[in-house]
Amino acid sequence: MLNILLPIVSVLLGFLIVVVLKPAQRKNLKLLLAFSGAFLLSITVFDFLPEVYHNNDKSIGLFIMIGIMLQIVLEFFSKGAEHGHVHLNKDSAVFPWLLFISLCIHSVLEGIPIEAHHNLVYGVIVHKLPVAIILSTFFLASKLSKGKIAFFLIMFACMTPFGVILSSNFDIIKSFYYEISAIVIGIFLHISTTILFESNENHKFNLTKLITVVIAITIAYFM
Repeated sequence: MLNILLPIVSVLLGFLIVVVLKPAQRKNLKLLLAFSGAFLLSITVFDFLPEVYHNNDKSIGLFIMIGIMLQIVLEFFSKGAEHGHVHLNKDSAVFPWLLFISLCIHSVLEGIPIEAHHNLVYGVIVHKLPVAIILSTFFLASKLSKGKIAFFLIMFACMTPFGVILSSNFDIIKSFYYEISAIVIGIFLHISTTILFESNENHKFNLTKLITVVIAITIAYFM
């Protein structure tokens, strides 16, 4: 049940943070993104990646690369919202269907391995929180109606749990668990490393960011 509820709570919390606290410090958001990227990458490397290589099947590497390429394609439509960017016109009242569909595909896929790999849900919710904050900030400042904003955020919150439900109830998904997991690993590797690189302003050394990343890695290692 937590695997279904926690991703929803993460998106709701991100929305409430924007509405109640109205965060204005971009630096704090970048640190949160850096933490989420390091944490997601660590969970993937420490726990998730070794699991799919249990039989030393070289084809698993192919599916990981497919996941990386798939995420690159999705980001062409989402404009990088998965790692902290929303490049859309705030003055438009047109619903951003391409952003919505790409985020839904991403979210459903990341939910599929969670049921069989419970620590992964913590990586997902830490990843979703800053994304929800960024999306909520953008939409509340846009000219989209409240109904459209609510629809987008509710569906975004429900897509990862939908992936969890699919993996629990459809044997065909279970039979391709390792291949799908490898694709998700590729997606996570691309997103997390992109977050870490992009959160480093002008490629300068940042002690605060370094400490944040080390804390995220340490927490993930001891989970």
